Amino acid sequence: MNTALPVPLGLKKSFGFGDRLGLATPGHFAAARKFDFAPIFAQQSIREMERTRRKPEDVIKAATEALHELGSNSAWGADADHLKLPEHVDRTAAAGFCFFTIDPSAHVGKGALTSELESLYLGRKFEVPALGMLQFDRRTLQGAAVKYGGSLEHVGVMGRHIAKVMDSRPFEIEVSVDETDEPTSALEHLFIGLELRRHKVPNVVSVAPRFIGDFEKGIDYKGDLKKFEASLRDHVAIAKHCGPYKISVHSGSDKFAAYPIVGRVCGELLHVKTAGTSYLEALRVVARTVPQLFAEIVEFCRSRFATDRRSYHISTSDAQVTALPKFSGPKEEAVFLDEVPGRQLLHVTFGSVLTDPNLKPRIIEELQRHAALHEELLDRHLTKHLALLTKG
Repeated sequence: MNTALPVPLGLKKSFGFGDRLGLATPGHFAAARKFDFAPIFAQQSIREMERTRRKPEDVIKAATEALHELGSNSAWGADADHLKLPEHVDRTAAAGFCFFTIDPSAHVGKGALTSELESLYLGRKFEVPALGMLQFDRRTLQGAAVKYGGSLEHVGVMGRHIAKVMDSRPFEIEVSVDETDEPTSALEHLFIGLELRRHKVPNVVSVAPRFIGDFEKGIDYKGDLKKFEASLRDHVAIAKHCGPYKISVHSGSDKFAAYPIVGRVCGELLHVKTAGTSYLEALRVVARTVPQLFAEIVEFCRSRFATDRRSYHISTSDAQVTALPKFSGPKEEAVFLDEVPGRQLLHVTFGSVLTDPNLKPRIIEELQRHAALHEELLDRHLTKHLALLTKG
């Protein structure tokens, strides 16, 4: 195996380290080597690439070169995240990605209950170990079909396209159905798993349902942990029955309260995605080394927040952002990098910052100048993630 190149990681529990700047792999590697999670060191969505003006080749190259310099000879993965169109597959496959996350969110709610679905599901009982006998009535089947039916047809189209493009190259697929307003119920997940089989989606290694509670960007889990655990157990049981495939936790950064539960319940059938949290640790380097630059970033982000927040599910309001103090030095670090409004302000505006011709080059320069501090902060922060996922 050529470990210089990314490979499919199979059903081993895995962790995705998103790197929006192309400089985070040393810190990610330092944390990953302490645990038995299979690492995905190249992970970026098409949306993030567009917002940071990076190409798929840039993402693969940054991880590959860093791992070569580190002397790594362990297997690692590359996740082309949130792919919506066949052309997205073409671009990322050509760059060397081998893990493809299909995002059918544009088709959610556009399905219909057909006579074919009625014949397949109504009047049948599905025995799922640990859950017993599950059955659809017309109401629950119609709800699942309308919510997910169109999405799963699109997943089938995308899956077949991935197989065609990859040809003889090994690959694996994740299906993301987490971007819905309401949580994915156990019956809806069963419908998803069975439809993935029916549509012959190849090499499905993980599914990302919409969990109960809130998985907001860059902050801890918000919700009832007991209800979350009970629901997660249902999802894992269905994943074992319909796959097996892993349960994927999107917006997985900083969900510290939920991590022990996630690790304990999912076991090996687990994938976690993080991205924005590593970007915030990069900004922490800037805050500590060039406070005046960080102050500029804060005010720039404040001016962009109302626009940039529109594509994110967050609770921080415009008023809370306006009320944040100006950054004048170390005493305000926690306000912007440890507390909810500040973290979400910096998180959702990353695209604006990383395409600003004044700010981005200066951030890159400082991270390169203080590479050891950058690695140390990432190592500590991601180690906390992985340790809590192992604790359960």
